[in-house]
Amino acid sequence: MAQVEVEEIIEQNKHLATLVDARREFLFRNINDFEDSHIDQLLALSMVWANNVFLGCRYSPDLLERMKEMAEGIVVEDAPVFKTRDEIMKNQVSSISYQNNS
Repeated sequence: MAQVEVEEIIEQNKHLATLVDARREFLFRNINDFEDSHIDQLLALSMVWANNVFLGCRYSPDLLERMKEMAEGIVVEDAPVFKTRDEIMKNQVSSISYQNNS
């Protein structure tokens, strides 16, 4: 693939470029903590981290804490903000209660 084509794809898909750059940073920050025979674990953790940050996927509290520590200092600009079902339901109940009291 020619360099011009790659640059054009990146320009058209900036959100994907952000994801790739952030995941790359996650990998480089943690690669020295994994032996060569365990690099697949680092790759899996980087995917889990990216899924959590960019897609809002939820994981166990222990795993999320580990990823948070591994990603400390990585800044993702314009990351999407996700609400849990419980947060949405709480807002709806609060809204209904407010309307009923008015």
